Amino acid sequence: MKKNPFSLNFRCEPGKVEQLEENIQRIIAPNASPMTFTGTNTYLVGNEKLAVIDPGPKDLLHLHSILSAVKPNQKITHILITHSHIDHSPLSKLLKEKTGAKIYAFGNSFSGKSPTMQRLTDQGDLGGGEGLDLDFEPDILIKDNENISNSEWSFEVIHTPGHLGNHVCFGLNKQNVLFSADHVMGWATSLVSPPDGDLTQFMRSLKKLSTKDRYNKFYPGHGDIISNPKEIIDYIIDHRKMRESQILNELKDLSLTATKLTKAIYTDVDQSLIPAAARNVFAHLIDLGERDLVTKPENLNFSSKFGKIL
Repeated sequence: MKKNPFSLNFRCEPGKVEQLEENIQRIIAPNASPMTFTGTNTYLVGNEKLAVIDPGPKDLLHLHSILSAVKPNQKITHILITHSHIDHSPLSKLLKEKTGAKIYAFGNSFSGKSPTMQRLTDQGDLGGGEGLDLDFEPDILIKDNENISNSEWSFEVIHTPGHLGNHVCFGLNKQNVLFSADHVMGWATSLVSPPDGDLTQFMRSLKKLSTKDRYNKFYPGHGDIISNPKEIIDYIIDHRKMRESQILNELKDLSLTATKLTKAIYTDVDQSLIPAAARNVFAHLIDLGERDLVTKPENLNFSSKFGKIL
C-alpha cells in the first residue's frame, strides 16, 4: 500500500472569497461536518461572465456570500452542478431566482444509476438515499464529453458516476484544471452507498480520470486544491483494492453482514463513522457478488450475510 497522501491540515474561513487563479474564486459554505470536512467548496469561474460550480446547501448566508462576490461588471450566467447531494445542489434554485442563470446538470438524483443497481433495487431493499436532493431538477441536461462554453471559458463535461449516478467533473479547457467534486478529494475517499452509489462505476470513473492527465490540478468539492491528482487517484484505487482484500480475508470461513465486517475491518476509526463505513463495505460486497467472488443473497438487503466463494 502506497503512503497515504491525504491531508487534514486545510484551514479555511467560510464565506470568505478566495482568489485561486485570475479567473477562479472559491467560497466555502458554512456546513462543516465529519462527512463534508471544512464545508462545500463553491467555485466562481470567469472574469465578466461567471459560472458558479456547486452553489451548495440551502443556506441564505452562503447565498449572500456568492452574490456579494459578483462585481458590478460581472454577471452569473451559468450554474453548474456536479451532483445532487444536499451539500452541493439545493442553493441552485435560489441562485437561479436571483440571477436568472440556467442550471446545468447530468440529471436528477436518480439519473445515471447503473443497470446493476436498478436491478438490485427492484429485487430487494438496499437502503441508501443518504443526502439526496430529491427536489433537484436541472434546466439543461448535459452529457459526457460535451462542452459548455461562452466567450470567456469552456468546460469539458466528464461523467463520473460512482459516488452518485449523476456525478460529473468539469474540466476547464486550456487551463489544465479539473473540478473533481466528490469523486476525487484530497482529505478522504468518497462515500459509495448503494443503490445511489455504485463501486463498480466508482472504480471505472477513477480509471477514466486517470487518463485525463492534461488536468494537473484538481479543485475538489471539499478540502484544499489537489496538486498531485495522479498520486491521489492511484492511492484511492489501491485503498479500495486493499479494502476488498480485507473483506475477502474476513469472509474466508464466515458469513457476515456488512456491519459486522466493518467492525472487524475498521478498527481504528471513530465508532460514529461505522454506519457510513458499513455502506462503503456494502458497496464492495455488491461489487464482489457481481464478480462471483462472494455469495449473492436472495432478496438482497443491508442486513444480508455474505460468504466467500471458494
